[in-house]
Amino acid sequence: MATAQRPSLDERRSAAAARLREFGQQHLLHFWDRLSDVARSSLLDEIDALPLEMLQRTFADQSAAPKPDPHSILPVDPVVMDRVDTERYVREGSAVIAANRVAAFTVAGGQGTRLGSDAPKGTFPATPILRKSLFEVFAESIGAARARWSARIPWLIMTSPLNHDATGRFFAAHDWFGLGQESVHLIVQGTLPSLDRAGRVLLATESAIALNPDGHGGAVRALDQSGWLNRLAREGIDTLSYFQVDNPLCKPVDALFIGLHHAHPDSSGEVSSKVVAKTSAAEKVGVFCQRGNSRFVMEYSNMPREMTEARDAEGALLHRAGSIAVHVFGVPFLQRLVREGHGLPLHRALKKVPCIDPETGTHRVPTEPNAFKLESFIFDTVPAARRALVAQTTRTEEFAPIKNAVGEDSPATSSALQSERAAQWLERCGVRIARDAATGRCLAEIELSPRTALDAAALATCATLPARIGAGERLTI
Repeated sequence: MATAQRPSLDERRSAAAARLREFGQQHLLHFWDRLSDVARSSLLDEIDALPLEMLQRTFADQSAAPKPDPHSILPVDPVVMDRVDTERYVREGSAVIAANRVAAFTVAGGQGTRLGSDAPKGTFPATPILRKSLFEVFAESIGAARARWSARIPWLIMTSPLNHDATGRFFAAHDWFGLGQESVHLIVQGTLPSLDRAGRVLLATESAIALNPDGHGGAVRALDQSGWLNRLAREGIDTLSYFQVDNPLCKPVDALFIGLHHAHPDSSGEVSSKVVAKTSAAEKVGVFCQRGNSRFVMEYSNMPREMTEARDAEGALLHRAGSIAVHVFGVPFLQRLVREGHGLPLHRALKKVPCIDPETGTHRVPTEPNAFKLESFIFDTVPAARRALVAQTTRTEEFAPIKNAVGEDSPATSSALQSERAAQWLERCGVRIARDAATGRCLAEIELSPRTALDAAALATCATLPARIGAGERLTI
């Protein structure tokens, strides 16, 4: 049988030009005559991959999107994790883990730019004393979970085109943190183009489109296109524990949460999410809300002021179920989303995007936001679930993100919270901790490895705990 001949560059250019004219994007070929054949072929590959229909629809829909009606939106009443039958749900979750039905999934496509680093964010030193990287913290936790439940628990990590190779080199240099290369899998998320204020696709160079990662919601597409979604199902894994790379207090494999996901009456076993109570109306986190029988997350930037500041009869924030980007997904649920074509909606954010002038080719480095970056959000899976469980945990136990170099959600605040959780676990084991008499703040610096204990109950079985930790002490356990 004769092999089909690939169209020539001129034929490909003609087809691309016709498609671009249909959507008002013909400027992408403006510099064609200046390009080499290699550059022309690369540009055409990028143009062929553009979802122009979706881009046009997204831009038009969001330009005319009405503001949400706060009167139709109700607060979510979450399941409070420390008020359930803990023994029962830990037992349920432990059985699922021990049966090799769980995989861990980390979204790690970002760089540490806001932290003063161009390296992958997962390589950032995160712990209070030993300065272990975020990746090492999670690796220790997953390794400890494998040992506790005698389970294999594969670890999938979604990188971006920008940091994929560097992430692989980092893991190789650290010998995959003892987990074994065969059980740690890097998959690359997709990209979407940046658009100017008129909806035109930006060029990064004369022969390359300005592309950016497609957001944490791109995880569903990346799992599908990499083949991992079906592979998990074939291997009997029906539970995906999802978390983002910037939170060192996250529990990558949480038996209680997995048990709630599988056995709580509020759950359909499709998607479950953890929340914490917002600290203030101004805190910049998405909030779980309810409209009719459907639950969803509203971005803080989209919440009307009257919703953000509304309070209940006791004076607490009414809409306070703040998302911490920790979920458990049923693998069959994700397969259904893909099979039925439930593409996650795209959101746009006004950002500073370096680009070239589409007429002159002059390179521009904007000082003010000039373009829309498009991305999808993983929490947009929630409304598609028959019953989406929302479970409330505490900040000290599970939420100490590292997002900013200084101030709120910084390495300093995260380290303090990591020390505080370790102190509270030790106090439950009878260890006396020096605290400030006025504020109750822990006056020691304590770093507790997940390999030592995954929770306070496991810590109580350690034979080498100190009787007391004094002010100013720095202790690793």
